[in-house]
Amino acid sequence: MAESASAAGSHLAVDGARLRYRVDGQGPGVLLVHGWTLDLDMWEAQAAALARDFRVVRLDRRGFGLSSGRPSIAADVADVHALCRHLALERVALVGMSQGARVVARFAAAHAPMISCAVLDGPPRLDAAPAADEPSDLPYAHYRTLVRTQGLAAFRREWRRHPLARLRTEDPPTHALLDRMLARYTGRDLIAPAPASAAAAQGAPLESISCPVLLLNGEFDLPSRKDYAARIRARLAHAEFAEIPGAGHLSNLDNPRVYEQVLHGFLRRHALPSTDH
Repeated sequence: MAESASAAGSHLAVDGARLRYRVDGQGPGVLLVHGWTLDLDMWEAQAAALARDFRVVRLDRRGFGLSSGRPSIAADVADVHALCRHLALERVALVGMSQGARVVARFAAAHAPMISCAVLDGPPRLDAAPAADEPSDLPYAHYRTLVRTQGLAAFRREWRRHPLARLRTEDPPTHALLDRMLARYTGRDLIAPAPASAAAAQGAPLESISCPVLLLNGEFDLPSRKDYAARIRARLAHAEFAEIPGAGHLSNLDNPRVYEQVLHGFLRRHALPSTDH
């Protein structure tokens, strides 16, 4: 592995990719994992707020943002592990948003001794592929066809109107931030062949996640995402739930103040060293 730095952040060479990442603050480690079509810039407000108490690490998952490589959830788990080793993070809190929650859940299941706590924000179904008669809230097949027939610009326009990518806030800088991230999305995972069904069905063994877990949804998140969060919570021994008012799926962008209060409160209870000695 090799590291380089630039104005956009630092970069770490891993197997098959060059990852962009940023580190802010000092203290116990908190690693933030973004959702589909997004990148580490989605966490700007949270990184600034948490850096007063934590060492906040953000990365562009391979194939997203300014990271190279082919998108892969399995590779993301290995990349997070490599980044933790590189930064000497022996114990870390993980925050995963949407597709990033898949990465966090699998990492927490595979590397339990490293995890102080985990946050699953707007998670998709984590344990297995949906049943054949279960409608998907993210129409990948349609988007693959759209990219192939009309190009990425047409996909971005349509995706921007989807409830999973639509902002509730009217704040112009937040809309501009989302537009910049979507403009950086290269569509590598839509252009590449679809994964084999067996690989797609692989999920995180939820009951093996032993750390405290916070499930999050925006008030106006999709019913399917609220249902998935409720199912996950019911299967975990140490799980709690919070709803972000006035927010959709992108709740950290729609209502950053409340999001940061909820996140900071959870991390203070579970990621900071205990003072009860």
